[in-house]
Amino acid sequence: MHANWQPSTARAAVQSVELRSIVKRFPGVLANDHVNFDVRAGEIHALLGENGAGKSTLMKILYGLYQADEGEILINGRPARIRSPADALRQGIGMIHQHFLLVPAFTVTENVALGLRSSRGLLLDLDVVARRIRVLSESYGLQVDPDAKVWQLALGQQQRVEILKALYRGASLLVLDEPTAVLTPQEVEQLFSVLRRMAEAGHSLIFISHKLSEVLAISQRITVLRDGRTVGTVHTAEATREMLAQMMVGREVLFNLECAPIARGGARLTLRNLVVDGDTGLPAVRGVSLEVRAGEILGIAGVSGNGQRELAEAIAGLRPLRAGQIYLDDNDVTGWSPERLTRAGLSYVPEERMRDGAIREFTVAENMILRDHAKPPLSAGTFLRFRMIADHCERLIKEYDIKTPSHSTPLKALSGGNIQKLIMARELARKPKVLVASQPTRGVDIGATEYIHRRLLAQRNEGAATLLISEDLDEVRRLSDRIAVMFNGQVMGIVPRDQVTVSQLGMMMAGTRLEELPTTSG
Repeated sequence: MHANWQPSTARAAVQSVELRSIVKRFPGVLANDHVNFDVRAGEIHALLGENGAGKSTLMKILYGLYQADEGEILINGRPARIRSPADALRQGIGMIHQHFLLVPAFTVTENVALGLRSSRGLLLDLDVVARRIRVLSESYGLQVDPDAKVWQLALGQQQRVEILKALYRGASLLVLDEPTAVLTPQEVEQLFSVLRRMAEAGHSLIFISHKLSEVLAISQRITVLRDGRTVGTVHTAEATREMLAQMMVGREVLFNLECAPIARGGARLTLRNLVVDGDTGLPAVRGVSLEVRAGEILGIAGVSGNGQRELAEAIAGLRPLRAGQIYLDDNDVTGWSPERLTRAGLSYVPEERMRDGAIREFTVAENMILRDHAKPPLSAGTFLRFRMIADHCERLIKEYDIKTPSHSTPLKALSGGNIQKLIMARELARKPKVLVASQPTRGVDIGATEYIHRRLLAQRNEGAATLLISEDLDEVRRLSDRIAVMFNGQVMGIVPRDQVTVSQLGMMMAGTRLEELPTTSG
């Protein structure tokens, strides 16, 4: 890098990129099946599809992390061989990963300069790098202090550092992999403003997502993948949420589920001043108090990593409390085991379904009775009643629309959405008084999401108290009667769904307490 470097002249710009008939196989999986995709200069082209549809695999091929088994990549109309990320960068292609690749103890300037040759030989040129960062920040509205330590930055600012790193290296095409997953609503709007400015400056942007509202808001064209294949490409101006959902899952999806108000009963789950340690031994939950009433869904919103997982595990008896009390109805159940909590009427849908909720090597039936196999009518004394177990499983498979060849099929043969339906069926079949559902639709397709939402609302209407923990703000707002927002292990406020705006929720997700919010908010 030289002192007279300017971002606009770093290298010849990428005018177009085309991926033709890309095939990528992994053992037992055809991840990309003759996929076609292209992007042009000055365009934001969204790549839409559910988890497992093949989006990230396709982009990792473009970035040189994977090699295609078949097909070709054309850059500016000419075939290109991209064997590594270094090759991709030389071609003007950068990638912003969902999980940031930054050194927290380093400054913004040090992170951007990391791995690059100094213009002064053996001497560092961080002052030159910092000046260039300021030029880029001004050009694209990135607003990052070059001297700030990365650990001091909010997640949205850390993402801007990743964008700066790519731009500094001369990338004129940027791939953004699920870039909004860890951002508050305000940070999403700021990111979109930056992306629009980059497109206006002639950059090509590929925006990977499974969120319909986001791709409709930011893109000019949308390509949909399903099961590793290209379903089609549409102009965003001609697309609707219903059309895209049908392309993603192959059938009509209903978005407007009825969530009619019902009379709430007394408190079924009460938390008083809960303090829970995280995996590092430091408090992850700091004095949380709330109650969930019969016939109510209380949603917990917040950016990932603010104590939601630890809170759910503590309630379910999987993580010890440092302080505080938990009550089911009027019974103090603090310190109870998961099995005893289950008998008392608590059901738990865990965030990590394959780690905490199911066993891959077991059959569908064995997973369905994991927590109830020793109870009548599924057993008689020490003996399992296999006919009763089979009837029980077949009934739940039919009732919860679980796609499986039979109840004796190994769980690992099922899709993620059907595994999640199985866990929901198992936990809801015992008619719990309290349901703790943590990220219940993460990684499942729109059709399964629609079904799970219906079941959660049915539970609510039958009088269960549901604590819904989700990083999907649309999901929280769609299903919850009241919404609690967590930040840094604390509750910033609890508000009725119809009395709070997305902007206000976003401010609380960033650390503003309810009582500190402006009296008016857009």
